[in-house]
Amino acid sequence: MPSPQTLSESDRRLVAAWAADCAERVLPLFEAEAPGDDRPRDAIARARAFGRGELDAAGEIRRRFVANRAAQAVSSPAARAAAWSAGQASGVAHMGAHALGAAAYAAKAAAPAAGDHGLPGAAAAELAWQLEQTSGPVRHALRQLPLLGADTSGPLGAGLLATGLLGESIRWLQESLAGER
Repeated sequence: MPSPQTLSESDRRLVAAWAADCAERVLPLFEAEAPGDDRPRDAIARARAFGRGELDAAGEIRRRFVANRAAQAVSSPAARAAAWSAGQASGVAHMGAHALGAAAYAAKAAAPAAGDHGLPGAAAAELAWQLEQTSGPVRHALRQLPLLGADTSGPLGAGLLATGLLGESIRWLQESLAGER
């Protein structure tokens, strides 16, 4: 039985475009530091192509870590978080919960870029923007994901996404989405 964090393929295709939007918004933070490294941009393009039905999940499962490795090429926390956001967006083809990871890493990228710590300021503004960008079908798909920490069979388990600003961001998004029912 698949993890509840997987989502159906049709729902993963819906949330892939939203995750790509989240990652693309902070991509300039990475590209300012590594202008010749196109791995995060390519990951975002692949997430969009998956969302349009042009790529299959099997092929993307093998490629989902490429953008994450780009984070090793930069030194600022904002640039690293931007690369990880792109990596999470490309991971949506494999598991829908990565969409929330893309959003959380985008908020994390926005916070150090603005000198903020915690949800106030730039991270909160980024999360509010992300929430505004979710269509009805995307909101419905994201609401199907288990709450952060409730299921250990994927990225919303007890790992990195559950801690610090990443965890705060995902909890805020999930609470905001739940409050709209």
